[in-house]
Amino acid sequence: MAIGALISHRNFGSFIGSGKVCQGELAILRHRGERSAIAGMHENMFYQKLCSRMANGLISACSNGPFLRTTFHLDQNILKQISVSPNGRQLISSMSLHHCEKSRRVYPPQRSGGSFGCYSFSSPLTGGWLEPSDEDRLGTNRTCTYYKSEEYDITEAKVDSFPSPDGANEAVLVEGDMQEAVPWWQSFPKRWVIVLLCFAAFLLCNMDRVNMSIAILPMSQEFNWNSATVGLIQSSFFWGYLLTQILGGIWADKIGGKLVLGFGVVWWSVATILTPIAAKIGLPFLLIMRAFMGIGEGVAMPAMNNLLSKWIPVSERSRSLALVYSGMYLGSVTGLAFSPILINKFGWPSVFYSFGSLGSIWFALWLRKAYSSPKEDPELSKEERKLIVGGSISKEPVKVIPWRLILSKAPVWALIISHFCHNWGTFILLTWMPTYYNQVLKFNLTESGLFCVLPWLTMAVFANIGGWIADTLVSKGLSITAVRKIMQSIGFLGPAFFLTQLSHVRTPALAVLCMACSQGSDAFSQSGLYSNHQDIGPRYAGVLLGLSNTAGVLAGVFGTAATGYILQRGSWDDVFKVSVALYIIGTLVWNLFSTGEKVLD
Repeated sequence: MAIGALISHRNFGSFIGSGKVCQGELAILRHRGERSAIAGMHENMFYQKLCSRMANGLISACSNGPFLRTTFHLDQNILKQISVSPNGRQLISSMSLHHCEKSRRVYPPQRSGGSFGCYSFSSPLTGGWLEPSDEDRLGTNRTCTYYKSEEYDITEAKVDSFPSPDGANEAVLVEGDMQEAVPWWQSFPKRWVIVLLCFAAFLLCNMDRVNMSIAILPMSQEFNWNSATVGLIQSSFFWGYLLTQILGGIWADKIGGKLVLGFGVVWWSVATILTPIAAKIGLPFLLIMRAFMGIGEGVAMPAMNNLLSKWIPVSERSRSLALVYSGMYLGSVTGLAFSPILINKFGWPSVFYSFGSLGSIWFALWLRKAYSSPKEDPELSKEERKLIVGGSISKEPVKVIPWRLILSKAPVWALIISHFCHNWGTFILLTWMPTYYNQVLKFNLTESGLFCVLPWLTMAVFANIGGWIADTLVSKGLSITAVRKIMQSIGFLGPAFFLTQLSHVRTPALAVLCMACSQGSDAFSQSGLYSNHQDIGPRYAGVLLGLSNTAGVLAGVFGTAATGYILQRGSWDDVFKVSVALYIIGTLVWNLFSTGEKVLD
């Protein structure tokens, strides 16, 4: 049974070196076997064994006859105390001590023969005995407590501090269960465990996607592919990616994001490992395998959006999404940095084998740690559950998708059109950037991969900066609508400006810098349109992202294929002009029709 006891000090000089109470220390009183703490009588004087983890403390108490009586200064209304009886047994009494300006006894005094004395305790060791002290004398105007002897087992207690009226500190062992020291990884917020696992999934997602952007260079030499064929291979990924955007959102909203995202990672990891085998069999098999890989990655974003809409409160929405999407950018960094090294040492197939095998490690962690919603997690604390739910009523899972209602809302169409305009430029840079560095800037294979890292690394940094800025603006009182429009406008106009500068630069260093600035400003979109699905319809967040990202995937399919066609008849300047035009269109549509308010319930 948890107990409480009071340890008082006053006018005894230094307490633990500074006169201050060590708060939070745990005092453990045991009454079991040979380790029991015995309180006995020695000529009307008690000696109490205190098993304590407090270091070098000073404890004072007073005894009166066969009953232990202590002196306190109290500001609190209720304290629960420990007592001992003259028969040498550990005893406890739980009572209320009501503060009074004048001295009084809680119970009628029952004095017995014997001298009255005060006892002090000071020991640097764990456990000590109360001993007489001439320095301690019972003063006046103190509340005295009579302890009724009732026998209980004494287990453990924790120390809190109460201020006294004259500034003296009082350490109180408050009744309650002892708070064990919990490792930080066990007390880490569960909602951020989900965020980090989604971050890792998106890291793998882009690692497995961009490795083809590097491997396509030696593969095209080995299999004699021209630019049109390379564009076809690059775009084949989006065939499957397009198929599962809306389906992934429906599945996630109906059966939960955990199963859908887990399925997606396993599926695309297997397809990645099988890619070299398919390429050696023939081009049609490679196209099918890349489409299969797109099927797996297609469910990732809708499933993630469904998960975070249930796990993350609105005050943390932008930064959590920014962190997850920065996983994509860091995945591109990792893939583009390590692919050339693996290709030079082990050949291009090694990239697909090594990257694809990492999915099994992630999947094992996902099965053990992830849950589709907070109410399914048995280890979630009450405090965090309250923070996530925020007092709102939990709704039933989606059973029927109200397509007519969804498609009748102007903000939904603003999302769809803006997502198309955004992804046209993003996917072109994702898939064609190594080729641009190789053909235009004359970098070799290793240099192309390494210089491609900088823009994606910039995106990872600025995505998180944008997320913190957006959440800070919301917390300061700026409307969610205004925040989303500001962040997305930066995400559109920034890349448009820096892409126009590429035709004017004359050195590779400036070209790489323009690419990095373009991608860095693009990353603010994570706090713009990519956060807006959860704003306007949190129950249908997976479906909404699937719907808008379908338009984004179409931009990837057409944009990637069209780039190969344009390069056969034009130049890279023509490629960038198309992207800039779409960025401007997206800016206009977004600022005219988007909103941060809920329009679907």
